[in-house]
Amino acid sequence: MESPGIIVFESCATSNYWKQVAKEKGHDARIISAKLVSQIRQNQKTDKNDALAIVQASQLVDIKFVNGKRFEQQELQSIMRMRELAVKHKIALRNQIEALLLEFNIRISSRNGGLGGTIQAVLEDAENGFCMPFRQALNATWKLYSQTVEDIAKKDKLLAQAIQLHPKCEKLLALEGVSTINAVNLYIAIGCEDAGTFKTGRDASACIGLTPLQHSSGGKTKLGSIGKSTKHIALRSYLVNGAMSVIHSVNRREPRTKKEKWLKQLLERKSKKCAAVALANKTVRTAFALLTQGTEYKAEPLLA
Repeated sequence: MESPGIIVFESCATSNYWKQVAKEKGHDARIISAKLVSQIRQNQKTDKNDALAIVQASQLVDIKFVNGKRFEQQELQSIMRMRELAVKHKIALRNQIEALLLEFNIRISSRNGGLGGTIQAVLEDAENGFCMPFRQALNATWKLYSQTVEDIAKKDKLLAQAIQLHPKCEKLLALEGVSTINAVNLYIAIGCEDAGTFKTGRDASACIGLTPLQHSSGGKTKLGSIGKSTKHIALRSYLVNGAMSVIHSVNRREPRTKKEKWLKQLLERKSKKCAAVALANKTVRTAFALLTQGTEYKAEPLLA
């Protein structure tokens, strides 16, 4: 058996797999950003230049390596990716159907049964002048849309079943505004293989894009607004939407927990959107603590 060593992989489609294999062999395996490697690479892109750039990039001071994922996390991520693709297909099919019908001045509204009711009315109306090939094409597209909706619902059930196989991921469901999708995404983003990827919960929150942008110069630090550029745009959107649902619920009743009391007080000073981002930020930090410290979350009730 070869003596253990440090192996650095450039981030790519199979880097997680090879990192897992290397770690099983006893090596210290790491993944480095492909963008960083491309900035350091000299001359043309060849295997030799790539290998040299990877070595040089890995020797930089305070280099941050890419999160590694376990086999179980890759499974969950794959289900999420398949669901996201189905959602994109659903939106694309609906937009196409609505746009094509609008060219004939046929509008989709809840009054006529929504999309399904409108299509059935068009197909059953023998006096609207549409030829049989058009009716058959519209019917086939409608069936494809319906199948896609059923496929999304099926993948939601599969995610709910899969999350039960991962206790660390399942306990994230106890957090306010965290659904199955949010729990899986947080587990993939934060529950990394290397415990030192994020040193603090704030680092995890900043990576997702829920902390103000910082600009420091001449010893002075200025905090700006929440940045729009982040690699976790979908996760941030899901978390903020989940936080908004919590805000709408808390706004209609008296607070029951200390966090809800904090949220009510925040709403007195800030807008709902600002409060939603603040709650999402707190959710990520709490999730980081749950995943790294192995603790359980339980909302602290207000004393009567």
